[in-house]
Amino acid sequence: MAVVCALVALVALCLPLTTDTTSAQNTTATTRTARTAAEEDCEAPEKQTLSPSSADGDTIRAIKNREGEKRKLIVGVDQNSYRWGYRNPNSGKTAELEGFDIDLVHRIAEDILGDPDAVQFKAIPTDQRIPAIKDGRVDMVVRTMTINCDRIADVAFSAPYFKTGQQVLAPKSSPVKGYDDTLAGRRICTAAGSTAYSTLEADKQDGDLPASTDISTTVPNQLDCLVRLQLGEVDAVVTDGALAASQAAQDPTVQLKGDAFTAEYYGVAMKKDADDLVRRVNQILVDYRKDTANGWQASYDQWLSATLGKDAKKSEPPAPQYLRTS
Repeated sequence: MAVVCALVALVALCLPLTTDTTSAQNTTATTRTARTAAEEDCEAPEKQTLSPSSADGDTIRAIKNREGEKRKLIVGVDQNSYRWGYRNPNSGKTAELEGFDIDLVHRIAEDILGDPDAVQFKAIPTDQRIPAIKDGRVDMVVRTMTINCDRIADVAFSAPYFKTGQQVLAPKSSPVKGYDDTLAGRRICTAAGSTAYSTLEADKQDGDLPASTDISTTVPNQLDCLVRLQLGEVDAVVTDGALAASQAAQDPTVQLKGDAFTAEYYGVAMKKDADDLVRRVNQILVDYRKDTANGWQASYDQWLSATLGKDAKKSEPPAPQYLRTS
């Protein structure tokens, strides 16, 4: 584990630790203002997906028609999130990507292309997930990506495959107790383009977060926040509880503080017009949940039970609803 932690810290330190915070904040503020009407019309975004189908359409046929070494599913993933999508130097192989999200990617590739290893993985920073989809650099993103109203204006999501919520991560010795007044005067780190940042920004504007809380520190990848915390450059991190639990497992000096203060769902993100691919992934998710031997539960037991607990009920996604018709 020490080797894993050291490598993770090294990878994180090698990544850019700063972003143009003012630009990130302005972009987020503009997006929120421009989409106020859309947000008002958006209800239960996790249900705004298409019904399952195994039929091939134009998108899937294009993937299948790739030739030779290019006949692969191109997927944006994380390579730094412990037990979700990360490179394990102790795997005995070649530090291959593994984790809960990676298992799902292999299952999708097996269903569409008949080979679980027919995947081209692309490491995508948090704030590049949507651009990578819209630009056609990837067929989909499977990267602990929360389904929300802002994002469904830009990309199409599958039904949820995991339930989580925002939580606070801080040193065990910290006086921070959770998402409350103990954050007054504290510096918080979030990933640029994350739901954590947009939630903090909105709560600060609404007065639900102390005005003195500093939320200006944003980074390209969530793991960079853990490094900032370790270096004493911030006082706390806000991120999905599922990711925070994995970070706490990497560093025994930090812990989750308080309960989750939101309810969120991860989904597979794809292009807006890739209807056949969305339907196919939804069918795969139905079958994946039913497969007790090698499906969702088996993957949870292998990767997440050590950090989130053996009882997976609180992490299970709700029964899917398919309210999107076109």
